[in-house]
Amino acid sequence: MKKLFFSTSFFFPFLLLIASGYALPAANSTSSNSEATTINSNSVLVALLDSRYTELSELVEKALLLHILEEAVGKHSVTIFAPKNEALERGLDPEFKRFLLEPGNLRSLQSLLLFHIVPKRIVSGEWPVGNASEVTRHPTMCRDDHVELTTLDSGEKMFGAAKVIDPHAVDRPDGVIHGIERLLIPRPVQMEFNNRRSLRSISAVKPEGAPEVDPRTNRLKTPAPPAKPGSPPALPVYYALAPGPSLAPAPAPGPGGPHHHFDGERQIKDFIQTLLQYGGYNEMADILVNLTSLATEMGRLVSEGYVLTVLAPNDEAMAKLTTDQLSEPGAPEQIIYYHIIPEYQTEESMYNAVRRFGKIRYDTLRVPHNVVAQEADGSVKFGHGDGSAYLFDPDIYTDGRISVQGIDGVLFPPEEKKETETETKNVSHVKVVAKPRRGMFGG
Repeated sequence: MKKLFFSTSFFFPFLLLIASGYALPAANSTSSNSEATTINSNSVLVALLDSRYTELSELVEKALLLHILEEAVGKHSVTIFAPKNEALERGLDPEFKRFLLEPGNLRSLQSLLLFHIVPKRIVSGEWPVGNASEVTRHPTMCRDDHVELTTLDSGEKMFGAAKVIDPHAVDRPDGVIHGIERLLIPRPVQMEFNNRRSLRSISAVKPEGAPEVDPRTNRLKTPAPPAKPGSPPALPVYYALAPGPSLAPAPAPGPGGPHHHFDGERQIKDFIQTLLQYGGYNEMADILVNLTSLATEMGRLVSEGYVLTVLAPNDEAMAKLTTDQLSEPGAPEQIIYYHIIPEYQTEESMYNAVRRFGKIRYDTLRVPHNVVAQEADGSVKFGHGDGSAYLFDPDIYTDGRISVQGIDGVLFPPEEKKETETETKNVSHVKVVAKPRRGMFGG
């Protein structure tokens, strides 16, 4: 079996991908340097991971900051201002904590943590002595942000608005850790959270019902009522997929676009960047952007108010596809269509459904095929038998319009799987290629 292999043709389109706005994460550019960095066992980073500040150390690992900090301590000492565990466990708004831990908000989490790290050694004697009006400012590792060190009249040392409760909690040759009573939130991170929360509150508005459609003319029987902000279109997504002029109403109101509509292109770019940054889904991103025009088409659908759930096979699963499976005209589109559900589903909603009802059928954009989901081993399993796939990486990206769920296999409709098995047994058979159906982007 020939395995799917992208040669230099994979590299050149990705240059176009970056130029068009689908940029690779900046953090990846330091991976080659971090591999050559060797960390000492007495480093402040090793001490942080083994200190009582377990919540902070877990966040540093989740934010993929260890390699950045390894390079930093290799060049100079650092000072880490570590919030106590209680401040991160119970002192944070639960909604804000969920925001930080979503894969799509990795940069916000990194900025928040780097704001608490100063690229120099600051010892107790460097706080200003005197009244609270005396201030010393130090740049942090979070872009161009600075923090202020002050001393209260009572003698208590302050890091910004946080009180230093455990000075010199850890002292190592390449850095020092000071314990502080609470977490400080940089203004850009707070603004990003407020923007996301505003978008979700708009997207959560439920429609009151779709108007009737005349099956003979394929048009609305009565004028559609005014759409509320965030409401999905009155007509199903399949009408927008059909050839000819779109029958969808005006773009759904929203805060993203130039006319206060949802900016589908920007959201698609964000989700593909998240795939690349998450890791292990480069082949899926390549098909969406370079081998097909699906990224553009999905952006148009989101701009018109439709919602989508993408079941994204990881790179290991995509590597099992053969060249023949992708070389037929329209084949990549047909494969991806079967992995796109015209609903907004999360890992929680799908698991709750299969746990309660056993099996659930989800419509796909590959009309008329649907994909079957069921509970298996405490997760969600799609498909049947050898052609099944498990929900492997839940909620890679969720923004209220697009949901991306990572799976560990490539799915095919049962009918197509039977045809493939018949062709394998009877070599004299002519290979049957699924014809593009009416209503597909590539058809």
